[in-house]
Amino acid sequence: MISSVRGPVVDVALDHVVIDCAGVGYRVLVTPSTAGSVHRGSEATLLTTMIVREDSMTLYGFTEPDARSLFTLLQTVTGVGPRLAMATLAVLEPDALRHALAGEDTKALMSVPGIGKRVAERLVVELRDKVDRPHSATGTAAGPGSSSVRDQVIEALVGLGFAAPVAEKTVIAVLAEQPGADSATVLRAGLASLGRSK
Repeated sequence: MISSVRGPVVDVALDHVVIDCAGVGYRVLVTPSTAGSVHRGSEATLLTTMIVREDSMTLYGFTEPDARSLFTLLQTVTGVGPRLAMATLAVLEPDALRHALAGEDTKALMSVPGIGKRVAERLVVELRDKVDRPHSATGTAAGPGSSSVRDQVIEALVGLGFAAPVAEKTVIAVLAEQPGADSATVLRAGLASLGRSK
């Protein structure tokens, strides 16, 4: 299995990056904050988890071992697959996620689209004793957005399994409230909004 990739960044999108490893471009799915931390043309190292399915092989990438560990841990809970685990880490930074689990904060967990009350409760029951309380609450600043923020976020939401009309309506509403927001901020707000409207 591929546990890390290193090389020049060939492409950066909202939900993935492409890294050139000895002439082979690896497409790695990442959270918005991870995408915002790498830049096209620079060299990057990502810790990865490879998920093999009958019809696909997908790499998920992280800048910190902690995030990768939580990604794996989340999937030990029934009903949580890699997409939902990634959406959880897109909405809640590792420290915030640890805090929510350890503090039995199901409301915070339900802010993630796809996590209803039952799954949130299951996450708390199964994982609260497996995570440490966070040491600090630090946010990650994302890079500046582009003129195609709207299209990027809609594409990312569709990639996470939302219907295109729903994704478009949500993004338009977020941009109306936060016109200057970058794509990572808009995606977070959109995911939070979709989580509340379940």
